[in-house]
Amino acid sequence: MDLTSHVERLRRRFAEVEKALSDPDVFAQPARAAELSRQFSRLKECLAWGEAYERKRRELEANRASLREESDPELAAMLREEIERLEAELPALELKVREGLLPPDPAEGRNTIIEIRAGAGGAESALFAADLYRMLTRYAEKRGWKVETLETNPSDLGGFKEVIFSVSGPDAYKRLRFESGVHRVQRVPATEAQGRIHTSTATVAVLPEAEEVDVEIKPEDLEITVCRASGPGGQGVNTTDSAVQILHKPTGLIVRCADERSQIKNKAKALRVLRSRLLDRRMAEEAAALAAERRAQVGTGERNEKIRTYNFPQNRVTDHRIDLSLHNLPEVLDGDLDPLIEPLLEADVRRRLAELAE
Repeated sequence: MDLTSHVERLRRRFAEVEKALSDPDVFAQPARAAELSRQFSRLKECLAWGEAYERKRRELEANRASLREESDPELAAMLREEIERLEAELPALELKVREGLLPPDPAEGRNTIIEIRAGAGGAESALFAADLYRMLTRYAEKRGWKVETLETNPSDLGGFKEVIFSVSGPDAYKRLRFESGVHRVQRVPATEAQGRIHTSTATVAVLPEAEEVDVEIKPEDLEITVCRASGPGGQGVNTTDSAVQILHKPTGLIVRCADERSQIKNKAKALRVLRSRLLDRRMAEEAAALAAERRAQVGTGERNEKIRTYNFPQNRVTDHRIDLSLHNLPEVLDGDLDPLIEPLLEADVRRRLAELAE
């Protein structure tokens, strides 16, 4: 498939957005400026893929032309190898170019807030929640993203009943959104004396971090209470009313933050989480409405389903959404997630392209 016309379309759109961003007046509208900046980043990446596609296609055509005229068997064999390599590389580049033609996901370029909660399995599920927290933060560190802990609720054995944190960096939400759902672990817990394999779960919610311009929160809609932070004691703990709980009365959402000693900092963190939950809820409602007109459900439907299994006896990680199994469990838990995330990204693009063609 020749996508030259599509690349040219991307090139024109990139030039339009670049010109719009060069106008100082656009920054008088924060929401407009933020949206244009996200479009610029996305189009710049898509155009880079498009130009790589054009280069590879020109190389392929040149090598095919050379092969038709080549009489030396050795050189002909080298040209055939090069043609095979280019033919194998082009489909992935074609998919990247076609991705640039899709309507942009408004949340794609955002930072993210991640909430991990222990599920079925008692103390073992809390330990597994801590493993998932380490896995995701290690992945973030490897990509050079910034991680900030917003709220923790530790368990007695060193795990987490709940942990909430933010991840900031290029494509943070785009790549991490596939972690949203129920994660299942099969292993022998440290507390199991007879060596029996247990199955436990933890849930992960990945929210696009909302900006103030995205969600309007009226002061009269909030009920804010403060209390003393619970903890093991010590200097600065349980001596001031620093923990903050915010109730959003219209939705009933409750957010609590107590990690900081400062009441002001805890309130700011709680508002960040609340704003992102409200944005996620709005996006889910919009996706559900759109699903009534489309065949595929988009949004939070998969959160109630098991998305991935981590099987320790078999050294196996299976992503059930794309039926992909890898046998490198320690590496995955150490943050080597790209072998899972890249196929999920490709599957998502193919699905969206198929919907667009309907």
